[in-house]
Amino acid sequence: MRASLDDVCGCFPTGRHYPGIAERIARAIENVVGLSRRFDAATVWAEQKLVVIDFETTGLSAEQDRVIEVGIACFERGELTALKNWLVNPGIPVPEAARAIHNIGDDELRDAPRIDQVLPELCALVDGHMPVAYHALFDRAFLHAEIARTRFASDLMPPAFEPEVLWVDPLVWVRELHKEERGHRLGEVCARLGIGLDNAHRAASDAEASGRVLMALAPRLPATYGELIRIQTQYAARQDIDMAMNFRRR
Repeated sequence: MRASLDDVCGCFPTGRHYPGIAERIARAIENVVGLSRRFDAATVWAEQKLVVIDFETTGLSAEQDRVIEVGIACFERGELTALKNWLVNPGIPVPEAARAIHNIGDDELRDAPRIDQVLPELCALVDGHMPVAYHALFDRAFLHAEIARTRFASDLMPPAFEPEVLWVDPLVWVRELHKEERGHRLGEVCARLGIGLDNAHRAASDAEASGRVLMALAPRLPATYGELIRIQTQYAARQDIDMAMNFRRR
C-alpha cells in the first residue's frame, strides 16, 4: 500500500508528545542531501526568494544539445518580482523537430548572444534565490552542462549554479498530489488550477506558470526547506521506479 503524504512527513495525528522527537526531526532535516548552504534547513521555503528557471533547447540531451532560450521568474513570498528572457545563439542548427515545439529557429537566433555572454547576467540575477524548475532534472542538467562547456566561474556561485544543490520541482509534487488526474504536463496542470499560460513552450512564460503552480500547491507541501527537499527526493525516486515498471509492462 502506497504511503500518503502525511505518512512520509511523519505526522502524529494523536497529538501525543514523543520525547526527543523534535531533536530527531531537526537532525534529519540538517542531514538532507542537496540543500543549499545559503538557506537554513528549517526556513519556511515559501517565504524565501525563489527563482524558477526554464530553458528551451535544440534537443533533449544536455551533453549534445544546447540552450537556445533562457527564462527566469523570480518570486518572493508568493509574489512575482521579476521576469526575464534571453534568446541564445547555440552555435549549432536548430533541428526542425525542436523548432516545431517552441517555434524558435536559426533566423531568430543568428544575432543573439552566446551562452557564455548570458551566464554572468543570469548568475547575478539568480543569486540569493532558491532554484525551482518544472522537471528540474532537465533544466538543471542543461545549466550545468553549459557551465562546464564554457568553464564559467564566479567568486560566489548562486545556489542554482552549485552542482550539488537540488532544485525544488513542482512536477514531482504534481505527480503525487494529482496522481488521480490525467495529464501532468505544465499546460494541463495550469488548466486544472486556473493558471494562465498564454505562450507555452517559451521560457519566461513557462517559468512564470511553473512558479504559480508551485505557489498554488504550497499549502499542501512541507513547510520547511529541508523537509521539502527530503520528501521530494523520496517521491522522485519512487516515481522513477513506477514509470520504469509501467514502461516494462507496456
